This record gives sequence, C-alpha cells and structure tokens, in this order.
Amino acid sequence: MDKMLFIAMNGAKQAMQAQTNISHNLANVSTVGFKANLDAYSTWHVEGPGYDTRVYNQHDVTGYDLTTGSFSSTGRDLDVAVHGEGWIAVQATDGAEAYTRAGDLRISANGLLTNGVGHPVIGNAGPVVVPPAEKIEIGADGSISIIPVGQTADTMAILDRIKLVNPDSSLLVKGADGLLRFNDGQSNTAQPDASVNLVSGVIEHSNVNAVSELVDLIQNARQFEANIKIMRTAQESDEISSRLLRNT
Repeated sequence: MDKMLFIAMNGAKQAMQAQTNISHNLANVSTVGFKANLDAYSTWHVEGPGYDTRVYNQHDVTGYDLTTGSFSSTGRDLDVAVHGEGWIAVQATDGAEAYTRAGDLRISANGLLTNGVGHPVIGNAGPVVVPPAEKIEIGADGSISIIPVGQTADTMAILDRIKLVNPDSSLLVKGADGLLRFNDGQSNTAQPDASVNLVSGVIEHSNVNAVSELVDLIQNARQFEANIKIMRTAQESDEISSRLLRNT
C-alpha cells in the first residue's frame, strides 16, 4: 500500500515539473530568438525484496532546441537575425559575456546598443555605445556604421563591430534568463567567428511549436490526474483494510 502511494506521488510530482517546463516554453512562444527547452522522462526500478516490479520516474530538462526559428521582415535598421549557425554576444546582468539569437536591437537612453530585453550588445572592446546619429546601418559582418548628426551620407564611418561567435553547442548551457554560457561554470568567452553573418531588417522568432507544447501539456495533465486517482485508490484500500482489521 505504502509503495503504491509513494510511486503515485512521485509520478504526480514529475508530471508537475514537466508542466512547469512546458508552460515556460509556451510563455516564450513570442519571444524573439528564444530556444525551447527540451525535456525527457527517465525510469528506474524500485529495489527491494523479491522482483523489482515497481518503477519510479524522473523528469529532467535535457537541453535546448537548436532549431532555427522562423524569420520575418520588419524593415527596422536595427533589427538583425543570425543567418545559419552562430550567436550574438551580449553582456548578462552579472556582467559576464553570454550569447543569444535575439536581434531586436535598440539604443538606450545612455546610448548603449541593447537587445529587446536590455542586454548590452558586445563589440570589439566591450558593450557598444552609439553616439547621436542621422543614420545607423548594421552590415552582414556585424559592422555598425553611422552618419553623425549634422553630417552628410559621405561621412558614414564604421563605429564598431558586433561580436558574432559560433562555439561548439555542446559546451553551452542555457540559463534561466534564456542566455547561453559555457557549461564549465568559468568565465570562458568565445572568439569572434568571421563566418557568422547577420541579415538586416529581419528578426528570428521563437522556435517553440505551440501546438506540440499544448498537446504535451494535455498529456501531462492526464498523467497527473491518473496518479492522483491511484493515490485515492491507495487511500480507499487502506480504509477498507482498517475496517476489516477492526472487525476481526
């Protein structure tokens, strides 16, 4: 009876954890450059006297989906998308370098070039600072060109270059903020990769498949309900056993 109850309780707990991951993916279905979290169930037998007939399960987030999201044209000079493999280097809230595919860039009140959630974009010598300009263009190689305020088109000059990288994906881990970092927990940084190119006036959308995630959400909800029913059955069986013992 107790084994039945604990196994069902564990199953319900793991289903709830899976729901959390699915809900996180669904919440970011419209987030620019978001990469969906991948998860999986693993099982192991409950050891004990006799045969190991009972099985526990465990839910784990196993990584992230590297599939490229769909592109859409925006016409904004500051919107960029990574063409093919690669990442844009940004500064995380802890000051360390991290990587993202979110290219919905903008200029803050302080002149910092940031992405849509406010992470400063890294250039040749740290975060990119853009002075007041008549026009800003971002080239395929990440070069940022500007026409200073009050100047003509023939004065356009390269200000900086966005750091574009393409490290081995197996070395990167995704953080709670959606940014990727090296998985050794150290302050390693990737070297610029000239083979990584940008497309201007375009953004990459999230690669979350909303329909698939909704199906998984429903399936996990049913698994949770099934485990709750087993727990209720265990309770009813315990009550019946108690009544039988009292009558003997």
